[in-house]
Amino acid sequence: MELRVLRYFLVIAREQGITRAAEALHITQPTLSRQIAELEAELGVQLFDRSGRQIQLTEAGILFRRRAMEILQLVDRTQEEMSSQDEEVSGTVAVGCGVIAAFHDFAKCLGEFRQVCPHVDFRLHTGDADDVRQRIDQGLLDLGLFVEPVPTEQYDYVRFPTKDRWCVMLPADSPLAAQASVTAEDIKDLPLIIPPRAQMRSELANWFGRPVEELNVPFTSNLSQNSAMLVAHHLAVSIIQMGSQPYADPAYIALRPLTPELSSTAILAWRRAQPYPRAVQKFISFMQEHVPHMRPTVL
Repeated sequence: MELRVLRYFLVIAREQGITRAAEALHITQPTLSRQIAELEAELGVQLFDRSGRQIQLTEAGILFRRRAMEILQLVDRTQEEMSSQDEEVSGTVAVGCGVIAAFHDFAKCLGEFRQVCPHVDFRLHTGDADDVRQRIDQGLLDLGLFVEPVPTEQYDYVRFPTKDRWCVMLPADSPLAAQASVTAEDIKDLPLIIPPRAQMRSELANWFGRPVEELNVPFTSNLSQNSAMLVAHHLAVSIIQMGSQPYADPAYIALRPLTPELSSTAILAWRRAQPYPRAVQKFISFMQEHVPHMRPTVL
């Protein structure tokens, strides 16, 4: 399987036609058709449904497109890393993270690090913990910013000092918005939006004093911005971390902390005993030196 053919496949999937793809690639249509037919024969599956006016991906083709994109992304990244092995520290550090309070601390570190290494760029990928961990394990990301608890058996990490307090996100006109904080009794019968991660659901079950299955949970969401729109439409209230809505519009939603308090810390983690390019090594060393001495961000 050649990388060139993977790129051909992705262009066909994008253009939804052999003729348009051949024009975009500047090769003949018969050559492109033959290359894809050989790829399908090598894989033993049909990648395209050619029965309509536009060719569409089959179920196997959809899966293969995802894998092809991951392979080519990894190849491109490797080539970039190899070309940056010079005296001056340069290159790209790929970091996965969610929208959390500790990102304030992380942003401070980025500013200080780029004063030392101005030719190092950062590629940020927003996702939940499971997505970020998978991408780190696949080599698509170098580091991940995680809310604890999170498994760390395969990772080294530094822990940020800022604690992110859990809160309830309410419609601005909710009677509960008049309170300084919200208890489990206040919201136990309300429709809730909660995170899908098992570790976080366990934390919330402990706080409520009952299994999540006994609560009214019509929605789960790993993106607080989408939760905010559901809340603004009075469909439910959302249990989130304060740091996930740093610029909440008080005209639409209100954030009220949980009482008794429930809070979480965050870590920046990377694969243990993993060889990294110089830019990533430099950044990891910088974070190991600076994070333990940071003061918590006041939210």
